[in-house]
Amino acid sequence: MTIAATRTTTAVPARALLACGAVSGPLYFLTSFTQAAVRDGFDMTKHPASMLSNGDAGWIQVTNFLVTGVLMIAGAIGLSRTLEPGRGSTWGPRLLGVFGVSLLFAAVFKADAGNGFPVGTGPATLSTAGVLHMAAGSVGFLSLIVATFVFASRFSREGHRGWAVYSRATGIAFFASFAGISSGNANAVVMLAFWTTVLLAWGWVTAVIIRTAR
Repeated sequence: MTIAATRTTTAVPARALLACGAVSGPLYFLTSFTQAAVRDGFDMTKHPASMLSNGDAGWIQVTNFLVTGVLMIAGAIGLSRTLEPGRGSTWGPRLLGVFGVSLLFAAVFKADAGNGFPVGTGPATLSTAGVLHMAAGSVGFLSLIVATFVFASRFSREGHRGWAVYSRATGIAFFASFAGISSGNANAVVMLAFWTTVLLAWGWVTAVIIRTAR
């Protein structure tokens, strides 16, 4: 009776943590896409989601970063408690936790305004906060990319070929778009590809967490 009670007590928090991680991506993109559609001057072919932190309504995106960052960290903790020991059981959750922490940094250090957003803003200029924002984003995105390959290796070891291919394909696509936007030649195609692959990557996180919870 004591053992059963103990297992129940530890399972409920882990499942709740996983639920937090599972909703982080959908919440982030619901909030970001809604703002992108209604805020004057914002253009998804020119501006990344992080620029929504600027302007009078910038607090919405700042809050979005904070909340989803905390939820992602919670999900990473849930994974670390739930995954069976084996390849990727330690570093997979840790890398996702780093991604969550990077979102908190992105909230504290806002992306620089520019390229017409908010309305009336001229060409983008780099500030200290902007540089720190990009540094945090780079660390977070690279951690997420590496996590896809860590989990791909785990899925391959377990014989789940479909999940392994899905994980690797997500990592490759995200890395390609991240390299494109980091090159400084972020035209409309590159920017939309970046939006798409960030959505793909966070969808992968949600799928892995839901799979683990089940």
